[in-house]
Amino acid sequence: MSPYVNMATVQPSEAAVRKVKSAVRTVELLEYLASRQDQPARIRDIAAALDVPRSSLHALLRTLVAAGWVRCDASGTLYGIGIRALLVGTSYLDTDPYLPIITPFLDDLRRELDETFHVARLDGTDVVYLATRESGQYVRTHSRVGRRLPAYATALGKALLAERFGAERDECLPEQLTPLTPHTITDRSDLHNALDEVRIRGYAIDDEENTLGLRCFAVPLRYAQPAQDAISASVPIARLTPERERDLVEALRAVADKASRVVRSMQLRH
Repeated sequence: MSPYVNMATVQPSEAAVRKVKSAVRTVELLEYLASRQDQPARIRDIAAALDVPRSSLHALLRTLVAAGWVRCDASGTLYGIGIRALLVGTSYLDTDPYLPIITPFLDDLRRELDETFHVARLDGTDVVYLATRESGQYVRTHSRVGRRLPAYATALGKALLAERFGAERDECLPEQLTPLTPHTITDRSDLHNALDEVRIRGYAIDDEENTLGLRCFAVPLRYAQPAQDAISASVPIARLTPERERDLVEALRAVADKASRVVRSMQLRH
């Protein structure tokens, strides 16, 4: 029997499944490398994480390295995300219809309150950071833009999860709520109760649930139903007062309302 498949004899659905499998494996590989940030991976680690035979993984890696989607070190044993991924990510941000409207509001918040503000979007069970304006009072060593975090462990994510109910909310939660810090909510019932409180209160709080020493506040941007985007403020607990918390929450609510009205107006014109 010939090892080659005559594609003319393959049913369209079968051929489509084979193509999708290859695409899914490529996407999973890129997402795995991206999730490691500045920690390159050895081929054995990638194979184990993705449950892929080393032989086929090696061929895929060579192809992606040649195309610039994956980079490897001089020894050819450590792999990381390549520059092509950066170009595509930048293109996504450049062509997003909402960010050019939202980011000026972030600039205003940063200028008026000098805290760190974020915009993030719900993507599956995670939130992805789309824009950040850093406080001048402390400096991070890396940018959050493009970073993914579990929605259940962030104020941004909880603000968006609270907009959803039943099966729609469950689809945005992983099977297991893994702790990021000792403060992360890992009990599903407790999380649902917390999300009900978010909806009543009108804003979400992350109390050191993904980063120790930081408390975050977030509100949804309601230019889509249910909301897909949210804005937040992050403040070191050491200098947070009840008065400061109240000022930040009021500012976030005001900006969310104004930004949502501007975007909805734009949507109506188009």
